[in-house]
Amino acid sequence: MAVQRTFSIIKPDATKRNLTGAIAAKFEEAGLRIIASKRIHLTKAQAGVFYAVHKERPFYDELCEFMASEPIVVQVLEGEDAIAKNREVMGATNPAEAAEGTIRKEFALSIGENSVHGSDGEDTAKEEIAYFFSGLELVG
Repeated sequence: MAVQRTFSIIKPDATKRNLTGAIAAKFEEAGLRIIASKRIHLTKAQAGVFYAVHKERPFYDELCEFMASEPIVVQVLEGEDAIAKNREVMGATNPAEAAEGTIRKEFALSIGENSVHGSDGEDTAKEEIAYFFSGLELVG
């Protein structure tokens, strides 16, 4: 297995409930290292650019509104097979289907308010990291 970097967001529903530390601890307990992290508040337009891949889907506007509703924490995680490991730690998108001990099982409020986002592949991770971080901010 190769060391990879992946992108993660702690979403508005989780930051609003002060779960940032608990969620970060889950990543670290799974062997992922947080090499960049910042708390930001997206505008709806910024969320729209980030989620442009979903622009034609019926949930796009609601997603952008939600992601701009409260601050978020964007992070770069690093570790062996980090993309798959992050997705495993997050759990299924639907918290009702998520495995016990996963972030979404423990913290998500619903499918829409599911507490975290993670990259789904290497190309996506590179694009998502570059959207929020300069190379100088990645300090692994």
